[in-house]
Amino acid sequence: MTTPPQGQNPFTQGHQPYGQPQAQAPYPPHAAYPQQPGRPGQPGFPPPGAAPYAPVPAQPRRKLSFKAIKNIVIVAVVAIAAIVGYIASQDDANTAKVGDCMHRGSTSDTNPDLEVVDCGSSKAQYVVLAKVKGSYSTELSASTKCEAAAKDFQYTYTESGDGSDFLLCLKDHK
Repeated sequence: MTTPPQGQNPFTQGHQPYGQPQAQAPYPPHAAYPQQPGRPGQPGFPPPGAAPYAPVPAQPRRKLSFKAIKNIVIVAVVAIAAIVGYIASQDDANTAKVGDCMHRGSTSDTNPDLEVVDCGSSKAQYVVLAKVKGSYSTELSASTKCEAAAKDFQYTYTESGDGSDFLLCLKDHK
């Protein structure tokens, strides 16, 4: 038996004595056993201590154009106007019923701006004695209809043009 020269070990990796070809790895990787993910130091994985994944760059935010902002503002204004109009019309003369009290919001005889108020309120000026559907173009025809509906009426109020023509027969609230 021969002994290797001093300082050399025939069993160390990377050195094959006697001119034998050097192997790449002791065992080739088998296709049925793929590499385990997440192992540090393996190709394709970050070294220990590094972040496991690179941060995804944020998508650039899309700026709203002037046209889009303008359209949003227009829709909002129209919606607010519709809501305010609906709420304001809830106490108009067209919602009045017999026995309701009314307040005159304007001094104009052509548009007195009558609104329904609580009868216990200091604003109550008139009481509705009758509400008659239909169109009454003259004061005489309105008065004649109110005389038939409510004998002690003092005032008439007609509204027409918005699809619900009617006549209110009113008297002073005491």
